[in-house]
Amino acid sequence: MRRKIPSTQALVCFDTAARHESYTRAAQELALTQGAVSRQIAALEEFLGLTLFRRTRHGVALTAQGRDYARQVGRRLDGLELDTLNAMASHGTGGALALAAVPTFATRWLMPRLPSLAAQHPDIVVHIETRTRPFLFADHAFDAALYAGTAEQVAHWPGTRAVALLQEEVVPVCSPRLMAGAAQLDPQAIAELPLLQQSTRPEAWRQWFDAMGVEASQPLSGPRYELFSMTATAAALGMGVALVPRILIEDDLQRGSLVVACNRALRGERGYYLVLPAATQGEASPALAAFEAWLLGQAAESAGSTVKV
Repeated sequence: MRRKIPSTQALVCFDTAARHESYTRAAQELALTQGAVSRQIAALEEFLGLTLFRRTRHGVALTAQGRDYARQVGRRLDGLELDTLNAMASHGTGGALALAAVPTFATRWLMPRLPSLAAQHPDIVVHIETRTRPFLFADHAFDAALYAGTAEQVAHWPGTRAVALLQEEVVPVCSPRLMAGAAQLDPQAIAELPLLQQSTRPEAWRQWFDAMGVEASQPLSGPRYELFSMTATAAALGMGVALVPRILIEDDLQRGSLVVACNRALRGERGYYLVLPAATQGEASPALAAFEAWLLGQAAESAGSTVKV
C-alpha cells in the first residue's frame, strides 16, 4: 500500500520555515528562492488539507495546527538524518550503534576501552550521546544505553531488559599533596579535610562516615559538582577529598594525580548496566550482539583488575 507521506522537499521547506517563521530566511538557509519555498509549503498545505501558516504584517506565523505538525516533523527529520548519518558511517559493513550513556562512565571507563572494540570488530561504529535518566526507546533512535542506578530503578525502566556490568564501590581520593607524606589517612582525619560534594549524591559522605563509625561535624559542607569527572578533577587539583567510584578513576590512580586517601571502600546499591529494548531479546542485530559480548568481557576484566592502591 502506498504510504500517505508528503515529499521530503516539502517537509524540509516546512521545517525550516517553521523554525524561522519566515519564508525568506528558510529560502536563504536552503539556497532556494522564496517563491520555491512558498510553492512547496502551499503544496504541503493542499496535501494535508490544513493551513500551516497565516500571513502577518511582518511575514508569516505558524497556526496552532502548524505548530503541532512542526514539532512532529522536526523530530522525524532529525531521526531520518541520524539514520542516514549512521548508514554513511558504517560504510555498509558491520553496522552502526547509537548508544546513550551516563557521561562520566562513558568518558572515563568506556572511551579508553573503545580501541579494543575497534581492534576486534573494525566494522562496528559506535555513536555516543549522554543521557542520565531513563527514556522510552520507542521515542529515541538509540540501540542501547549505559545507565548508572540501582537494580530497582533498572527493573522499573519500561520496555527494557538490563544486563549488570559493574557494581559501584566508592573510595575517598585526593591529591598526593594533601596526604603530607602519609601512606593512608584514618576516617577521622579525612573528616577534618575539605570535602568535595557530588550534587547528585548529597548523602554520600554522611553514608561513608556512618559506615566507618565516625561522627563527622560537617559531612554536607563543601563545594558541589554535578559530574564525577568534575569532582575527581577538583580533587586532583588539591581542592579537597572526593568520594568517587573506583572504576572511574583508574587512570588517575595509575598516573598518580590521585591517591586513595583511605582504602576503606563503601559498596553501594548503585551499579552500571547495559540497558536494551526488550524486543532485542534473542533478536539483537549482529553488531549489537557483538557489542554486548565485548562489553561484558570488558566489565569482567575491569572487575578483576581494579586498582587497589
